[in-house]
Amino acid sequence: MSIRVGAAMVDVVSEMSFPEAPPHELLAGLPEDAVTRNLEWFAPDYYELASGFMISSNHTWVIRLSGKLVLVDTCVGNDKPRPAFEFVHMLSLPYLERLAAVGVAPDDVDYVMCTHLHLDHVGWNTRLVDNRWVPTFPRAEYIFSRDDYAYWEPESGAGREDPINQNVFTDSIAPVAASGQMRLVDSGYSPVEGLTLVSAPGHTPGHAVVRLTSEGESAVFFGDLMHSPLQVAYPDVNSIFCLDQPRAAATRREILERAAHEDDILFSAHFPAPHLGRVSVDGDAFVFRPGA
Repeated sequence: MSIRVGAAMVDVVSEMSFPEAPPHELLAGLPEDAVTRNLEWFAPDYYELASGFMISSNHTWVIRLSGKLVLVDTCVGNDKPRPAFEFVHMLSLPYLERLAAVGVAPDDVDYVMCTHLHLDHVGWNTRLVDNRWVPTFPRAEYIFSRDDYAYWEPESGAGREDPINQNVFTDSIAPVAASGQMRLVDSGYSPVEGLTLVSAPGHTPGHAVVRLTSEGESAVFFGDLMHSPLQVAYPDVNSIFCLDQPRAAATRREILERAAHEDDILFSAHFPAPHLGRVSVDGDAFVFRPGA
């Protein structure tokens, strides 16, 4: 089902949904009673009672605005060697067919915006053709945070030896740069009026969110600012993958405060269906409300 934000239409394309890990393994410092205190709304949509695992999703947001077609984050990708993460190693999934089901062919895409350059946000930037990695979207401009690119760049970047992104630059970033389709940008860059990449560091140095404003309505595509809606209730709790833990928490609280004040729709990168929601304030606490 399409979601309208002002004049923009937004669709979701799922790559995969899966039980990822127990909440206390993925979310650093989560209170011991966090799950039981929130079980009424947390299960079964976000938490699998039988296994005790949080349910996670990898998906892409498709935005149609002002005659342009924009993708936000491109999941893991097929045929990608990811030895550090066996469950996404060498996938073979019908992602392109699912894009086609919402009316998107690779040649239709004008822009690809990546909130950051972790393996599960850039994978479908490229696909394997005749044993070569080539851009999946041949007409698109690929928009990356300059700071994130600098961090992961294999010659001198501080993150170049981090096993979380093993092979990622080679197969999902470098081919886009070589094709001339990459644009490195700073916070505030807007490829289409009403759509802006905004710095939201902490998870990675160049992590960003994509802010959408149209006809008095607003939304935020928040990438890995949160892995689970439990982080709305516990905004100072980070995932174990956040590189700068204090900064990630401060950024999350800032985005949540603005979202509550402006009634933003929050579009996730990893929440399972319905993948989105809004937040409100109850005293000193944030409350997550699933759906648009």
